[in-house]
Amino acid sequence: MKLSIIIPTYNEAESIGVTLERLAHLRGDFEIIVVDGGSMDATVERVRECEVKVIASDERGRGAQMHAGACAAGGDVLWFLHADTLPPRDAVERIIAALDEPEIVGGNCVICFDGESRVAKFMTWLYPRLRRIGLCYGDSAIFVRRDVYHRVGGFQPYPIFEDLDFVWRVRQIGSMVYLPVTVVTSSRRFEGRNFPLTFARWAWLQILFWCGVSPHRLGGWYHPVRAAKANHRQSLK
Repeated sequence: MKLSIIIPTYNEAESIGVTLERLAHLRGDFEIIVVDGGSMDATVERVRECEVKVIASDERGRGAQMHAGACAAGGDVLWFLHADTLPPRDAVERIIAALDEPEIVGGNCVICFDGESRVAKFMTWLYPRLRRIGLCYGDSAIFVRRDVYHRVGGFQPYPIFEDLDFVWRVRQIGSMVYLPVTVVTSSRRFEGRNFPLTFARWAWLQILFWCGVSPHRLGGWYHPVRAAKANHRQSLK
């Protein structure tokens, strides 16, 4: 089986080069597709310097961008990575091996947040426990068979919780495996933020989501991580 790695980007010039360099050392048969949402920095230039395929999404947002990448993919398996997520060298081989079991339609990976902060360590501890109650997030490197992806309708263009919605629909088709492969992702989303308040808001929005509140409505209540990060960087200048 061939694997398509799909990476949505928006102003990721500081991260994408390192990620693509790591991906170049993966073993196995794979392609890389970067789907840009109209970056205003040097993201696209960095991708082209790495000689990786980049396409422009008509709509910005991870859900829409990942769906555009899935529609352009030629692999039998779709693997969705964030621009700041680094997998181990054997990740492709491990994913393909897991899908040798016909009842397995997809899965995700163990996630480790980088850095030595208490928040990063707490989130690294928390994610496996959330997985036990069925919560699976996009930064844990979700993968799925391409035919199953299109069968369930793919990622929706939601401003928030497109990952939870997608995983829920995939699980109606078959089993998802929790692959013992650790991907390392940046803890930058926690920089310059009031973590207890952010975490409480995150949890409350998820409760509303599972109660049936529209992701489009919830998106209007969610303070974007990117805006907080930009403000933090600006304060350091």
